[in-house]
Amino acid sequence: MESKVVKVGNLFPDPKNARKHNERNISVIAESLNKFGQRKPIVVTTDGIVIAGNGTLQAAKYLGWKEIAVVYIPTDWDEAKIRAYALADNRSAELAEWDAEILSEQLFELENELDLKAFGFDLPDIELDEKPLEDFKSYDENTPTSHVCPKCNYEWNGSSK
Repeated sequence: MESKVVKVGNLFPDPKNARKHNERNISVIAESLNKFGQRKPIVVTTDGIVIAGNGTLQAAKYLGWKEIAVVYIPTDWDEAKIRAYALADNRSAELAEWDAEILSEQLFELENELDLKAFGFDLPDIELDEKPLEDFKSYDENTPTSHVCPKCNYEWNGSSK
């Protein structure tokens, strides 16, 4: 697989792209392109239709880029295989999950280096004031807990069962 640099004006968004990119998404992609450059080529047909990387093309146009790296799909692929690849490319990332502990640690480490919101991380529920607890013990039925009766204020420890 060989990448080539082509003129942005010679590429066209896929009219059958099932994935839509809102303004926030394009902004995040553009910020990534600004900060890190293009680190992976977009995938196009020989006639310049973008099969994977429509958001990247849109962000590159927004940034005023004149050229962008592409790879071409194999010329022996038929329309069905092209469509299947486009859907698989979009869906595969969507099905991944974050490891919350690792994500939190990395965000904590990067909070002073990057504007995390510019990269799509809205953190209203994640406190980054302190490093995440590394020795947090998970809850199980034997973990002592404190309870207070809402009517009489009686306090007890143990299971609420």
